[in-house]
Amino acid sequence: MFGYKDIGIDLGTSSVLVYVKGKGILLREPSVIAIDKDTDNVLAVGNEAQMMVGRTPGNIVALRPMRDGVISDYEITLKMLRYFLRKAVGRNILRKPRVVVCVPSIVTEVEKRAVLDATYEAGAKQTYLIEEPIAAAIGAGVDISKPCGNMVVDVGGGTTDIAVISLGGAVITDSIRVAGDTFDEDIIRYMRKKYNLLIGERTAEAMKMDIGSAFPRKEKVEMAVTGRNLVSGLPKTVEVSSDEMLEALTEPIQAIADAVHAVLERTPPELAADVGENGIIMTGGGALLYGLDKYIEERTKIPVYVYEEALSSVALGTGRVLENIDVYANWAMSEYRRSTLYQGY
Repeated sequence: MFGYKDIGIDLGTSSVLVYVKGKGILLREPSVIAIDKDTDNVLAVGNEAQMMVGRTPGNIVALRPMRDGVISDYEITLKMLRYFLRKAVGRNILRKPRVVVCVPSIVTEVEKRAVLDATYEAGAKQTYLIEEPIAAAIGAGVDISKPCGNMVVDVGGGTTDIAVISLGGAVITDSIRVAGDTFDEDIIRYMRKKYNLLIGERTAEAMKMDIGSAFPRKEKVEMAVTGRNLVSGLPKTVEVSSDEMLEALTEPIQAIADAVHAVLERTPPELAADVGENGIIMTGGGALLYGLDKYIEERTKIPVYVYEEALSSVALGTGRVLENIDVYANWAMSEYRRSTLYQGY
């Protein structure tokens, strides 16, 4: 317990994964924290706080301090980070750990500084930032050091990050604020518009996972959905099909496909040829939406593969960086002006 020195954190909008060097992924919990507004005390974090979403009294609020892949509430994020670090490596740490944290590819300097400050105050000795698509590629087993183009599409909770990677760096990148949370919001909006039914975030997420579709299914599936009727104000249950989810999710799916297409258009010809041969790798929880890979493949005419451990790919990438953190940091900082990793403190 006392020997841990290096920690990798996938600080996502929807969930937080903590990788401890030599131990693997030790923690995977929702990035939700419950606060008592009267006393400002933390009541629950992670799984326990997730259970409180939409079910708290007036003085308690369950919220996500991360929005669109970046810190929206610094103080709350700091409390959440401290909790997760202590839970992963114990309260009594003889040496402050070195920490690698993932950030979206278009994160601003101010947002980078917020992440660096938060991890430092939470107990880190040194903090490194790595772009999410780079970490996802490393986690998916891509050898990013080769002079060969590989495209990674990481569909997270708050952002979809797209990058064409070669020689250890991202040649072309893009990040859009359309991802898993957008799917949930569009499902809620669809249910309200079509059925006059108000549902919560957890119900929308369950619908996305069970019957959500980005491409027509061979066999239609249905799900009973219960919410509050906006006309009568009473609970009501309706049957919703996967075909309806295809309609509800049309806009965000098209937005992701358009972003992938735009990155391909800006990719140098030689690297584009590599991508056409190697295919597109999809990672992140949003990549598990049924048919999203098929939809992008149909749009781009390029083979698309969903990494088998899509939910963990970014955290696994930080773990592999941790195993060779000095090599990655020195190489990236010295060889590339716009480096993949940024060292703080």
